[in-house]
Amino acid sequence: MDAKYDHIGKNYDATRRADPYITKQLIKHLHPTATGIYLDIGCGTGNYTHELQTRGFSCIGIDPSIKMLEKAKQRNKHVTWQKGTAAQMSLTNSTVDGIMACLTIHHWEDIKQSFQELYRVAKSPSRLVIFTATPKQMQGYWLNYYFPKMLADASKQMPGLKTIYQVIRESGFTVVATEKYNVQPNLKDWFLCCGKQHPERYLKEHIRNGISSFAALANQEEVTHGLAQLRKDIALGKIEKLTKSYENDMGDYLFIVCEKSDDNPELLEK
Repeated sequence: MDAKYDHIGKNYDATRRADPYITKQLIKHLHPTATGIYLDIGCGTGNYTHELQTRGFSCIGIDPSIKMLEKAKQRNKHVTWQKGTAAQMSLTNSTVDGIMACLTIHHWEDIKQSFQELYRVAKSPSRLVIFTATPKQMQGYWLNYYFPKMLADASKQMPGLKTIYQVIRESGFTVVATEKYNVQPNLKDWFLCCGKQHPERYLKEHIRNGISSFAALANQEEVTHGLAQLRKDIALGKIEKLTKSYENDMGDYLFIVCEKSDDNPELLEK
């Protein structure tokens, strides 16, 4: 994992920035206070860590990639940056007042151990806010039409909602809320679905280089063919009809809000 993101991290910040709306939702669900300490696990180059810190919240950013952390340190020297993974951190028990995990759980090699470790370092009470996409949601991306294998491989990486709920419950957290997120045209953080309303973005190599599915998973022959077809469909005006055919109400991504509390009730499956 660290080697892959050391490679991606070289030009990662060219297209990946904290999106104002996503930042707002993370803060809304995390309930941070000026006296607390908050962990951004899988922080990458620290975009969202930095945003929380500039709003007056003390943060720790942990990531397995040294190159990502080097960029993070250049951005903000007031944040505590550490090398580590969700499954293995050097933090002591009950250290942080809240945790956010933004587009990272699909990279956790041992999801069960990772949630147990997050529970260990979290104080009680505190919140864990996860921003992710489910395999079911990813079936609704129009990118499937042009890059079917890449999307299939990316979907395989994503833990399903049932699995996430199970490991959350087993680790001791309780899900208290979920919120669907649909990509907006003015999105500032150009992750996988960033071109939902702007298909031309995928034609730009520097944007694809900041997306792990293109940078690390994609079959080059499929990408070349898919990009050629996408370019043609944009030029002929066919793209609008195609993207419309993929519209759905599943949401593109999902916020999952969890709590650690001494009096957590049993999680009820919906």
